[in-house]
Amino acid sequence: MNLTMVLEKENKMEFLLRGAATPFANLVRRFGMGQVPTFAIDKVTFYENGSAMFDEYVAHRLGQVPLRMDSSRATDEVVFTLDAQGPSTVLSRELKGTDSKIRASLDDLPLLKLLEGQNIRLEAKARRGIGREHSKFQPGIIAYEMLEPNEFRFKVESFMQMEPREFLVKSADAILAKCDELESKIAEIKKAE
Repeated sequence: MNLTMVLEKENKMEFLLRGAATPFANLVRRFGMGQVPTFAIDKVTFYENGSAMFDEYVAHRLGQVPLRMDSSRATDEVVFTLDAQGPSTVLSRELKGTDSKIRASLDDLPLLKLLEGQNIRLEAKARRGIGREHSKFQPGIIAYEMLEPNEFRFKVESFMQMEPREFLVKSADAILAKCDELESKIAEIKKAE
């Protein structure tokens, strides 16, 4: 197998993969989008919501905010609070977390607009999950096109939770972990025979 980097810029990466079969290329794509763990807001408790938006709509928007984390963190849950008064546009930077290493990837994402006299006060719990469980946990998109048999052009776009290279490395780590699990299961079966 041969990998040639074509582009690596901000949250995008492109590379050529030669000497790999189509099922392998698809394995890299599926594991990247479905098995790489990331953080996302999962549960929201509203204490006050004087905005024009329903609680469910605000909770859904919060779930879509990409959260960046230090990859060495072992925590599985972090709590964010939001307390804002109108008139203002509430931005993702106003989410205050219990762990400073886990925060919104982009500071200027608009969450909602509050008019004069409107307010919102809530607590949101973010947890670690994988894209196979729910799309809000997907760290990005990996797509490929076959240029010729056993040659693929991959495009990786991160949703800003991690760099594209780290996204791809974590995908490879997930594949290796599944291969190790399969190998140990096969050894157990052979031992039982």
